Amino acid sequence: MIAFANAKINLGLFVTERRPDGFHNLESIFLPVSLCDVVEAVRADGNDIRFTTQGRAIDGDIETNLCVRAYRLLSRDFALGGLDGTMLKNIPIGAGLGGGSSDGANMLKILNTLFELNLSTEELKQYAAQLGSDCPFFIENKPCFVHGRGELLEPMSLSLQGQHVVIIHPGIHVSTAEAYRGITPKSAPFDLRTISDLPKDQWQQLVTNDFEDSVCKQHTAIAELIVQLLNAGAWYARMSGSGSAVYGFFDAPVELKNIPADYFSYWGTVL
Repeated sequence: MIAFANAKINLGLFVTERRPDGFHNLESIFLPVSLCDVVEAVRADGNDIRFTTQGRAIDGDIETNLCVRAYRLLSRDFALGGLDGTMLKNIPIGAGLGGGSSDGANMLKILNTLFELNLSTEELKQYAAQLGSDCPFFIENKPCFVHGRGELLEPMSLSLQGQHVVIIHPGIHVSTAEAYRGITPKSAPFDLRTISDLPKDQWQQLVTNDFEDSVCKQHTAIAELIVQLLNAGAWYARMSGSGSAVYGFFDAPVELKNIPADYFSYWGTVL
């Protein structure tokens, strides 16, 4: 069975308060885009998982991979059989695009089908939340207003399907903890759930990302990419999550010039 585990981008990201548990409350919109990893798995002999990766190198022990962790998680509650799995990694790692979270959520859906577990969508979301805050979004994979630590989802009727989007990753690693240290939490400047009522020419000014100021001061290449996208005709361009990937929306494809050859760049669409 094959799943195309797509990435997400953040439309706006407001860090609203520091919680007593040390985490932060935030408000954002998660939007699915066509950039994807490919996760494949088949039933196999035995009672364990064999998992390999191709494409982009993934650091760390294979047991830390969210696909493997998804198998281990469900195996606590169900007598899963053996599984042979592999993943083609295309989504840049640590870029604010949710690639690992999407991989784990899609493996949960694969396991649910292969082993006929009959888990409901809500039950899958509950398991996904145990893998990571972003994982539940990818179970239904529809535009959502996200709040709390990022685990609370409200589906939205936001129509950007077919909008051309370019994603560029400059290969810079931004520490999430470091990004949060540069943040002073404050109330959201407006309710992102009303974004559909906002004219497109006001998005760049109002639909901001609280991480951008501090991250761009430390990594000027990110700020330069945002300006380059806007100068190329993007009607909206921002950093996704805590970085370091940036993206821009275009009404039609354009040729982008002077993107360094060692940067990852991708033209796609909003799903």
